[in-house]
Amino acid sequence: MPQLDEGTLWVRATMPYTISFDESAKLAPKIREILRSFPEVTMVSSELGRPDDGTDATGFFNVEFFVGLKPYGQWTGPYRNKAGLIKAMNQKLQAFPGVTFNYTQPAEDAVDEAETGLKSALAVKVFGSDLNTLQLKGKAIKQVLERVPGIRNVTLVQELGQPSLAIKINRDAIARYGLNVSDINGLIQTAIGGDVATQVVQQEKEFDLIVRLDQKYRDNPEEIGNILVATPDGQQLPLKTFADIGVVDGAAFVYRQDNSRYIGVQFSVEGRDLASAVGEAIKQVKSGVELPRGYRLDWGGQYSEYTASRAQLGVILPLTIFIIFFLLFMLYANFKFPFITVLGVLLSAPVGGLVALWLTGTPFSVSSGVGFLALFGVSVQTAVVFISYVNELRRDGMPLDQAVREGAILRLRPIMMTALVAALGLLPAALATGVGTDSQRPFALVIVSGLFSRLLISIFLMPALYMLVARPDDRLEV
Repeated sequence: MPQLDEGTLWVRATMPYTISFDESAKLAPKIREILRSFPEVTMVSSELGRPDDGTDATGFFNVEFFVGLKPYGQWTGPYRNKAGLIKAMNQKLQAFPGVTFNYTQPAEDAVDEAETGLKSALAVKVFGSDLNTLQLKGKAIKQVLERVPGIRNVTLVQELGQPSLAIKINRDAIARYGLNVSDINGLIQTAIGGDVATQVVQQEKEFDLIVRLDQKYRDNPEEIGNILVATPDGQQLPLKTFADIGVVDGAAFVYRQDNSRYIGVQFSVEGRDLASAVGEAIKQVKSGVELPRGYRLDWGGQYSEYTASRAQLGVILPLTIFIIFFLLFMLYANFKFPFITVLGVLLSAPVGGLVALWLTGTPFSVSSGVGFLALFGVSVQTAVVFISYVNELRRDGMPLDQAVREGAILRLRPIMMTALVAALGLLPAALATGVGTDSQRPFALVIVSGLFSRLLISIFLMPALYMLVARPDDRLEV
């Protein structure tokens, strides 16, 4: 389906995973100020952190901004569409190094996340078992996508990069002092995670009292290594005697689908139709990135919707033509008149729709595909009006040439009225440019332009086709 313009923007700022809540909260108002500086913007609000119900599992590195926009008719700046405004916003927001920005719309963002599991309308997922390999292949795919014309806003969904405290116990060392792994683990749990020391009673409520080391001792590997461990013989030795302690990059998120790990590369398409842009991206990724055995790619989001819709139309369109042909055969009791009816429609009706899509730069979509189906139905109706009337004249004894000429002249008015009523009724939708018209415009554009081309071409085409196949001994049904 065509992208629906909601008249607003949803801007997502992704910061380094290690950023604190305080630092993220300081950056949010600065970003709001830049977004609000554009005269096309009416208001900006931001969301930081995650909700208490756990429906959006994200960290302080993710800040989302709702940007309200004025109606396009009130824009006074040099930007006449969202694409130009987004480009200008992105240039100003480059003042924040290390922060990546993604632009979408509120409702579209919610739908995309529900469909793909990622915060993007288009994404390629790399499925595999090892997180480091996934990260490596994700970066390689990102580099390839950035070189594809029409592909914009390419971002890798980082899974690694979360600093994690790694404590590796030396089993030989603890064995020499008569200690067990559980002794060391218990000490670490108490010092870092905390342990219940007692209960505190306030009126009728009882609370656990948790005891653990102060924050400055828990965040520093050197201080953790100095925690004293009591041995069975009474010695007090530092923890670093029994374990290797350090900070490593761990996984901030592990995305899964169908019980398989994956990493996502998000992107958008601008200035090019979806099918050709993603099709070229698939070819370049396939030739430029080699995946290990057991790893696979999945191109999701709007592209998967497009392929599914195209497959459905590939079945529905031929089936529709077959049903029309069968009904016409039942009407005329021969093959020649159904044949010229369908042939005349296929040679005249799609011409206007295809030309209109090309002139307006509108890509073919489900909406325009449904418009072609409706156009075929109306066009067949007008063809039946002409053929049935000519058959009636011939059955009354009029010669073939005269019957075709009379039918073309006398049926022109009802055929024209049928086409014009439908075309004029849909003309406002075909010319509409306001918010929410993106899905109806291709549908109406195809029908309006197709009916006009059908009317102009069929005036000469249908009589010629009829004369080509008609014979004096035809079975004339009306």
